Amino acid sequence: QVQLVESGGASVQAGGSLRLSCTAPRFTSNGCAMHWYRQADGKQREWVSSINTDDTTTYADSVKGRFSISKDKDKGTLDLQMNSLEPEDTAVYTCSANSGFLCQLQLWGQGTQVTVSS
Repeated sequence: QVQLVESGGASVQAGGSLRLSCTAPRFTSNGCAMHWYRQADGKQREWVSSINTDDTTTYADSVKGRFSISKDKDKGTLDLQMNSLEPEDTAVYTCSANSGFLCQLQLWGQGTQVTVSS
């Protein structure tokens, strides 16, 4: 049973923008953090950004100032606005949510492909 579903991935040119969305109504108000990760071909998965229950946000240095994470509790979505995209941003982007007792369980979506051409 898929509980986090990403959308919005596409192919864009460098300098362009994309907005990813993760539909996860069970997790946007469960009192735990949510995250975006990405994995490029041949590389390990890397953390991109997180939003905490108090809506504070953190970003990897590689995306700071270009990406913005947000959560819409009414819609049950987690979004990632990506601006000034670079070829190095090409990856499968996956949303993740903590859940359960002390938010120790981490659940994952299936990912959406973002391709940035130069």
